[in-house]
Amino acid sequence: MATAFHPKYNPLIRKLESIFTLSDEERHALQGLPMQVVAIKADQDIVREGDAPSRSCLILSGFACTYKVTVQGKRQIVSFNLPGDVPDLQSLHLKVIDNSIATISPCSVGFITHEDLRAICDRYPRITAAFWRETLIDAAIFREWVLNVGRREAYTRMAHVLCELLTRLRAVGLVEDHACDLPITQGEFADALGVTTVHVNRVIQAMRADGLIELSGDRLNIPDWDRLKEVGEFDPTYLHLESDQAAA
Repeated sequence: MATAFHPKYNPLIRKLESIFTLSDEERHALQGLPMQVVAIKADQDIVREGDAPSRSCLILSGFACTYKVTVQGKRQIVSFNLPGDVPDLQSLHLKVIDNSIATISPCSVGFITHEDLRAICDRYPRITAAFWRETLIDAAIFREWVLNVGRREAYTRMAHVLCELLTRLRAVGLVEDHACDLPITQGEFADALGVTTVHVNRVIQAMRADGLIELSGDRLNIPDWDRLKEVGEFDPTYLHLESDQAAA
């Protein structure tokens, strides 16, 4: 079914406004963007590598991931997708998807046809610029993840990814103080960090013992944000957030 959200709570508007200043008219146009909203269970593919989709997916709620798989079946997660993200926006211009996108937790996903996306971009050039900026920031995140997996130790890798997740969630209003929901399993972190699940478990236990993180179920709390940033070598510049508060 087609649906809409109040601008204050519209995940797409909140995400774009974290990286781009929208006018009232542009918010209204995005508010009226038709989409088919679908509830998808955890651990389900939204799109698969090799697909030629005629629509893009907006994460309305829940967590997803972008990943690739080796010939031997080993998965590498290359980014986490959060509410407000359109992780396959590139499919608007690329005929074939070269990665897969899957849910991590149960998700509400809004599918927007490429026809409707092209129409809003034709009518509102600054929305085109906002989407372009979004894809450039996605590329910046990929570059940072290459550095993270290729050159940092596992302890630092985990700290960096946790800093990124908290910062991105804060930008869309999903962080209280320095705490947020984090429904990501150790196996999924292992696929993102390029280590084993056992190694992830050891790193998490070490970070807990060092007072860097507190985990209760799917709830993450950061007792010392500045220290975690230092350990993770985290500089939010690559996220290119508009709000200084969101980037802090």
